[in-house]
Amino acid sequence: MLTRRTVLARSVQGLVGASLTAHFGPLLAQAPAPAAPVDLGRGFHVLSLGATNVLAVTDPSGVALVDGAPAGRAADLDRLVAALPQTGKVHTLFNTHWHPEQTGSNEALGRAGATIVAQENTKQWLTTDVTWPWNEETVEPLPKVALPNKTFYDETELTVGGRTVRCGHLRDCPHTDGDQYVFFPEENVLAVGDAVSGAGWPSIDWWTGGWIGGLVGGLDMLFYVSNENTRIVPARGPVLTQADLRKQYDMYSVIWERLLKTLYSGGGPKEALASKPTQEFDAIMGPSDAFVERAFESLWAYLSPDA
Repeated sequence: MLTRRTVLARSVQGLVGASLTAHFGPLLAQAPAPAAPVDLGRGFHVLSLGATNVLAVTDPSGVALVDGAPAGRAADLDRLVAALPQTGKVHTLFNTHWHPEQTGSNEALGRAGATIVAQENTKQWLTTDVTWPWNEETVEPLPKVALPNKTFYDETELTVGGRTVRCGHLRDCPHTDGDQYVFFPEENVLAVGDAVSGAGWPSIDWWTGGWIGGLVGGLDMLFYVSNENTRIVPARGPVLTQADLRKQYDMYSVIWERLLKTLYSGGGPKEALASKPTQEFDAIMGPSDAFVERAFESLWAYLSPDA
């Protein structure tokens, strides 16, 4: 049967160029030296492993991590965690979504007995092969020991190392359909994974549920979870504020409306690129062709009746 996924995969494969092939691949391939940790106070540290941030939270019983090392970088993360003050064994790992640059530590920590927390859709993606049509890269399923062992659907509240932690599903699906935020309300620190980009244009993985409208909706949801003093830790780039979320919300709302206009006028990705929907933002955000194509394709994927 000819399905939405088949049509989209064929159309995307025909459009793939150098910039598109690189859209997700570099996040897995690049391996720059880890940057110095950023101390947020009260036991919170942002550890940077090149293309990925990890939020490490120390407590008397050990360490909780929001996201792990990318595949092949677990040893780098171990060294960064070991160098933290008042460090210890990692007892809890939160996966903000299923991508390998967030889940590369799952197997080692799962074997060591850590609690791995994720939204249920994230666990499901980690149990199956996923082949992205834009670069034909296949991500294989994780072994059972590496899978999240504590999942939720909408939201949950936990006590981790004596701290209250609130996890919520970003159900509008900004990056994937399993995105979660991890909020520490007493310390006012919010980890958001790739639902928010702190470094250039975001990656919208429409093959596993993300879409441009969800990017806008996710930012709106996070705006109401946070306040003006919240430290917001994205998967990439520097720590952000609520004001940064509002700026991104405004920008992506404009882009979303422009892409919808192209879609409803019968245009495709080529017409979307030609319309330059990001033109006034490119000087700050960087080259946008890959983002525009992924964002437009996400409309096809989300609005298709057989999605």
